[in-house]
Amino acid sequence: MRITIMSKRGLTAKQREVLDVIQGRTDHPTAEELYRTLREQGSRTSLATVYRALRTLAEDGLVAEVRGLGADRFDPVPSAHYHFVCTQCDRVYDADIPYQDGLDLLLHQTGFQVSGHEVTFFGTCSACSNPKEEKAWPR
Repeated sequence: MRITIMSKRGLTAKQREVLDVIQGRTDHPTAEELYRTLREQGSRTSLATVYRALRTLAEDGLVAEVRGLGADRFDPVPSAHYHFVCTQCDRVYDADIPYQDGLDLLLHQTGFQVSGHEVTFFGTCSACSNPKEEKAWPR
């Protein structure tokens, strides 16, 4: 994972617009969800522009890309942490466990140059596993 810290001033207007709309979100939105939010706010940004902006923001370390089931999702918290993907509703959660820096040393001992790791857990979230709870995420 390449991390380059850029200031907002180094971004294009569209990249800044996408970054602003994802900031503070905890639902790990897809590009399509961010596109819909932007359109609802009156933006004339195209879906292709949102995809390009997100890829650039991820490459520059300003957002994190979360791969799971279905569409890729994006996390406004680029620092290293783990995720949980519900296989029932496809919602992505931050896994509240400490990041294990020591795992990067495992391959380093065999000559690999490790720059980081990603761990995604898959299973059923509490809303989906408890039929009495109302599901908080549309399917």
